[in-house]
Amino acid sequence: MTTATPRGTRPGTVHLAVYDTWADWETGHTTAHLTQHGWTVRTVGLTTDPVTTMGGLRIQPDLALAELDPAGSDLLILTGASAWDSGDELAPFAAKARTFLDAGVPVAAICGATAGLAREGLLDDRDHTGAVSFYLAATGYAGGDRYREADAVTDRDLITAGPTEPVAFAREVFARLGVYEGERLDAWYRLFHDSDASAFAVLAGEGGEGGTE
Repeated sequence: MTTATPRGTRPGTVHLAVYDTWADWETGHTTAHLTQHGWTVRTVGLTTDPVTTMGGLRIQPDLALAELDPAGSDLLILTGASAWDSGDELAPFAAKARTFLDAGVPVAAICGATAGLAREGLLDDRDHTGAVSFYLAATGYAGGDRYREADAVTDRDLITAGPTEPVAFAREVFARLGVYEGERLDAWYRLFHDSDASAFAVLAGEGGEGGTE
């Protein structure tokens, strides 16, 4: 598992895709802890028109997808949304993910976004996971033999996770960007996924950072 961003610049800028019916709970841990560690999180929409999340929150994207250049980003995050399964509206985000991966910039996809990447052909030759194997199989993609029954999977520059694993998703992002490493990464996961109180001491006792950071 890689533990540093390809650019060697830390912290940097992460781009979070936002669109109507975006499953807003899936990236809460990821973006909150990145921000606490000095990373800049910018939202990107198909346009800069406001979108409404599945939770009813209204978000004004920072920039439009056409403006997004992998050269100015350290990671693209794609979340689930009902729109991934109701047509091609979000296909441009999957195409942008291809641009990122071709440029060697990582992409992290959770829930329905994994189906979008499957349709784009990005899971055909990478280990990956998602909601369930037959959900991705329904896309007609050619990567079924690379599906893994795991909470989250990182293969090269691509992170994938199912809809019930936002904490594991965050763990993989933190590992890929070098936010937490080794014992601290494990402790963060145990604290937020398993409610393991003993993990708090590891986080609070190293690096001068609080246990909830």
